Amino acid sequence: METILLDHESRAIVQGITGKAGRTQAHWMLEAGTSLVAGVTPGRGGETVEGLPVYDTVAECVAQEGANASVIFVPARFARDAAFEALAAGLRLIVIVTEHIPMRDTMEIKARAGLVGATVIGPNCPGIFVPGVGKLGIIPASIMRPGSIGVVGRSATLSYEVIGNLSSAGLGQTAAVGVGGDPVVCTEFTEMLKLFEADSKTRGVVLVGEIGGSAEERAAEFVSVMRKPVVALIAGRAVPPGRRFGHAGAIIRAGSGGAQHKIDTLRQAGASIADTPSEIPTLLKGRLS
Repeated sequence: METILLDHESRAIVQGITGKAGRTQAHWMLEAGTSLVAGVTPGRGGETVEGLPVYDTVAECVAQEGANASVIFVPARFARDAAFEALAAGLRLIVIVTEHIPMRDTMEIKARAGLVGATVIGPNCPGIFVPGVGKLGIIPASIMRPGSIGVVGRSATLSYEVIGNLSSAGLGQTAAVGVGGDPVVCTEFTEMLKLFEADSKTRGVVLVGEIGGSAEERAAEFVSVMRKPVVALIAGRAVPPGRRFGHAGAIIRAGSGGAQHKIDTLRQAGASIADTPSEIPTLLKGRLS
């Protein structure tokens, strides 16, 4: 079955599964139907968590369980090495939920992933949820519904609100992806838009952006050539320059990264702009009709 990144062939592991976050989220990922096959915590091999075997290394998970994907819940100071280990073991889909990872570490992870052709989502992100398949990360299953709308966002909680509004309006999702709120992330809006554009089940896309950086402006370049309708929401219109807005990446500097410029650029590219999450279903239905 054709899906976005996560599919029924995915055999995922949880790096940091014996920690509080890893243990708790492993439970909810299994509840969502995710094919988790093992966990990794160095020095804890031989234990079990949520019925899953724990190994000392990712390589053991690959050899023993056929693992091909990972979600990382390890502390920030160990996240770079955890990602490197997963990439070295041949995993090609990795989600890094961990926040406060140094920007240099993220840049190194992104570069190494590019060299081997792997997809890394994050860091500081809620991950990916594909209805009917499962999730890698922390997006709550209660808001998701199967359907034909792709959702990609920087802010986790704002994306949840958008997904909830879509589901309540009868607009289910093919996939929801949180790319992360840091100044540098491993997978950007544009890469996800390309996947949704190529996906035969996705009929429309919602982009949930915010102030800071230029990811939305770069995405607009691809939006301008998309065949599928895009509805965008940009958060932080009232934030004064220099004031941080929630995320490390959401800050306006030297006149760049402002909400209005992002809105204007996306609108010129052909996206419909929503002022609030509740407007998105109406705008999307209008575009789809």
